[in-house]
Amino acid sequence: MTPTVALIAPGNMGAAVAKCLTEHKVTVLTSLIGRSEASAKRAREAGMLGVDDRKITEADFLLSIVPPGEALALAKRLAGVLSEANKKLIYVECNAVSPQTMNQIAKVISLTGCAFVGAGIIGPPPKPGATNTKFYASGPAAADFARLNDYGLIVRVLDGPLTAASALKMSYAGITKGFTALGAAMMLAATRGGSAQALQAELAESRPDLLRYLSNQVPGIYSKAYRWVAELEEISAFVGEDYPEHAMLEAAARLYERIAKDFDGDKQEVGDLDKFLKP
Repeated sequence: MTPTVALIAPGNMGAAVAKCLTEHKVTVLTSLIGRSEASAKRAREAGMLGVDDRKITEADFLLSIVPPGEALALAKRLAGVLSEANKKLIYVECNAVSPQTMNQIAKVISLTGCAFVGAGIIGPPPKPGATNTKFYASGPAAADFARLNDYGLIVRVLDGPLTAASALKMSYAGITKGFTALGAAMMLAATRGGSAQALQAELAESRPDLLRYLSNQVPGIYSKAYRWVAELEEISAFVGEDYPEHAMLEAAARLYERIAKDFDGDKQEVGDLDKFLKP
């Protein structure tokens, strides 16, 4: 029997995941509470059905796909209706949160009687038929979530504790987003120091692989930087305050915070990055 999936919320990632599911005849429910008209439009285009929170409890799975800083608040918001529902769905926490936060969310959901899956998404918003976006999942109910492999998603179940997928996501994103932040920081420092042209030329000559990577990655961060702030803070918490390297990820969060503000403002640093990458 084809499952029904509730997916919150219809942002770029959520709507793309929903499209993969609806392409396989899955009914996808969503909540549009507090969402913009742009979100509502994405939901319609993905074939999602806007319903109230109580109707969401009729789904077989609920996928939480929101900015990391909103993940715990969403679980708390839905806890009441999930507790009251006769049918108990499987709550899949898909956001880029630390194991510590994952455990907090799991505790909230456990009180509702619903099963809980700790998950992490690696890859871009998926397109139907693409294979470069994976859901890693852990916990006792992860094998049940893997049923969605038959309906357009790629779900990989990890052995280990409930937080295994979270730890993988934190580690992977810490490398990719952390390296991108370091590259952007040094390009900006070189610009301030008057050596941008020389640095760009040296990278092109001695490390074209790094320059190519940064040229592909950095322009894409401008519109996403505001969402990456909380994610880097979660990664820093994952590393732990007992280890000095946690400060690197905290600093990356502050850099993304500044880039987000600059992107919404005069675009001075964004312009400097673009000039470095496209001299």
